[in-house]
Amino acid sequence: MKNQKSNLGFNTAPVFFTAISTILGAILFLRFGMAVGNLGFYGALGIIILGHLITIPTALAISEIATNTRVEGGGEYFIISRSFGLNIGATIGIALYFSQAISVAFYVIAFTEAFEPFFYWFLAKFNFVLPRQVISVPALIALGVTILKKGSDLGIKTLYFVVAILFLSLALFFFGDSNLPAGEANPNFVFSNKNQFFIWFAICFPAFTGMTAGVGLSGDLKDPKKSIPRGTIWGTIIGMLMYIFIIYKFSISSTPEDMTSNQLAMANVAILGAVIIPLGLGASTISSAIGSVLVAPRTLQALAIDNSLPIVRLNRWLAKGKGDMNEPFNATFVTLAIALIFVMIGEVNFVAQIISMFFMITYGSLCLISFLNHFGASPSYRPQFKSHWMISLTGLLLSVWAMFKINAFYSILACVIITLTYLYINAVHKERGGLQKIFVGALYQLSRRIQLYLQKNRIHHPDDEEWRPSAICISSNSFKHEKIFSLMKWISYKHGFGTYFHFLKGYYSRANRMKAVKIVNDMIDEHHDQESSLYVDCMISPSYTSAIAQAIQSPSISGMQNNMIIFEYRRDEGDALDSLLDNISLTQAGNYDICVFSDANKHTSFKNGIHIWIRHIDILNANLMILLGFIILSHPDWKKGFVKIFSICDENEVVNTRKVLQDLVQEGRLPITLSNIEIIATTEGKPVKKLIVEKSSKAGLTIIGFREEQIKHSGNQVFLGFEAMGDMLFVNANNSQNIKDPDQ
Repeated sequence: MKNQKSNLGFNTAPVFFTAISTILGAILFLRFGMAVGNLGFYGALGIIILGHLITIPTALAISEIATNTRVEGGGEYFIISRSFGLNIGATIGIALYFSQAISVAFYVIAFTEAFEPFFYWFLAKFNFVLPRQVISVPALIALGVTILKKGSDLGIKTLYFVVAILFLSLALFFFGDSNLPAGEANPNFVFSNKNQFFIWFAICFPAFTGMTAGVGLSGDLKDPKKSIPRGTIWGTIIGMLMYIFIIYKFSISSTPEDMTSNQLAMANVAILGAVIIPLGLGASTISSAIGSVLVAPRTLQALAIDNSLPIVRLNRWLAKGKGDMNEPFNATFVTLAIALIFVMIGEVNFVAQIISMFFMITYGSLCLISFLNHFGASPSYRPQFKSHWMISLTGLLLSVWAMFKINAFYSILACVIITLTYLYINAVHKERGGLQKIFVGALYQLSRRIQLYLQKNRIHHPDDEEWRPSAICISSNSFKHEKIFSLMKWISYKHGFGTYFHFLKGYYSRANRMKAVKIVNDMIDEHHDQESSLYVDCMISPSYTSAIAQAIQSPSISGMQNNMIIFEYRRDEGDALDSLLDNISLTQAGNYDICVFSDANKHTSFKNGIHIWIRHIDILNANLMILLGFIILSHPDWKKGFVKIFSICDENEVVNTRKVLQDLVQEGRLPITLSNIEIIATTEGKPVKKLIVEKSSKAGLTIIGFREEQIKHSGNQVFLGFEAMGDMLFVNANNSQNIKDPDQ
């Protein structure tokens, strides 16, 4: 079957002729003379240069992607969908299809202008303005019937005939005489009416959109990887050179008044211009219409084959082809029906602006694909033809910029339509790739480069490095204890980084690996909201101690070294503390700050704030406790919360302690009022634990320091006696942290 299709397919010529006949189309004959008349040679040259700064990168991007991807039917749609994913491809493909379908109407309406002498004669003879539809509607019907009956083969043969007429008319134009007054300075070699440049750019830009027209024949080509790059690039380059020669010929042959007053100003220059220029206009517009009526149905058919449309039966009906070449008969019928509606409306300027918007989106998308593939392509991306990432980026930026320069309202409208279409398709086809497929490869590469940069440029003097938490937590209670996920999210939300490992006890095996994959996916589904900055993973190990040893040696995804480990237990689960105490000394060997989270298993009262208790044993812990308090407070969950600091000291140290804390708050610009600092003298005679319970039992979170010596001496008693409290975080700092003035 493959060989049969190969024998029936077309070579490069149809791609080139479809592109060049669409480029040298209606705008060339009807508007470029007026552009030269209004802007002068240099202004018109600026239009050509700017237009091709957009189209050439797109042509190169298409050529690159087409030589890597097995291009089938659907042209640009196929390339985008197989590079971006089916949902993005369908979104842009639908917009592209409507642009191509409406282009059929645009070219048929322009074709009618070739009969302008007939309409003038009819008005003079019968004193009646004949509507343009008397020509355009029969022309569209005749074109449609021909294509439906004979298929693309006849369309291609007709294309060769009309291209020959097109080039004959251009040849006679170039050999035509000059109408400029002899002996006078040429007024065209200036850049006049600069304020109108983008008005005329908007009018003339559709002339350049034809360079991708031949890509739509991808399903009918013998070798798309060879024909698409050659046909597209040659069509674009030759089209650009032809436009430069044409505006130069206009500039040396006609006065500005002649060009601005007559949309068929070429007829005043060309040999036999009264006949050959309307004939050339007719040939160019009908060839462009043929190209569009060949391409648009194939885009629609490819969309239907991928089940991109919302109605299943409609997909099946539009996907059906006819004959050995699988001609899109039904899709052609629908395309002609859409074109007929716009032909009846007959608003060329409105149609042209809408077409330009959607073509710009398509061009920008193609350049974006090429740009991202330069940085994040998989090993399977090995195009035979390569563009440069700067060229692709230029095409992308200029496409977006030109859209808004042409018409900001239509640009916004096009973006809104594209967004709504994507949201709908993504809702219908949730199982297919969405936006994430566009950037995932580039993000992987960006992440890799950032990690390497951070490792190579890591500061080796801790005193010179500004501290931020990079915390890890290992627990087997991932689906029973939810509070630990909240704590990790609070710490990693804005200023820090957090990695949570589910501990899966056992040896590494295929079965356990599959379990681990499922656990990670379940954790992502359950705990990854849009604001979460927490990274989750699964650690398979024969014991909790070996899992901790593995985790504390693992690199952080942040690029910096992990510096904090968080143990967690639920207060009502009996001997849960025992396994934690056995492993605290292990983590201290790695210079880690150690936190023990005591989950009260009850609702967190955020409005009651965060209480921080500082005792005489917290010389190293104090600053870390305060920093953690304000890092946690920055999370939106605590937006109605506050931080209150309690400091327990000897009676003769009260004044000095208050001054130290006040200076710390003021110099560090901590968002805490002096009324939220309470100094408690030890002479009050109450045990410290009883004092903490009395003053902080209703706090949303209480932070207390501890030292390793306490655990060696008292064991789990360090963490007991707080049954009436809410959630608690016990902190043991490896080093004293600096609370810096933000201006220093």
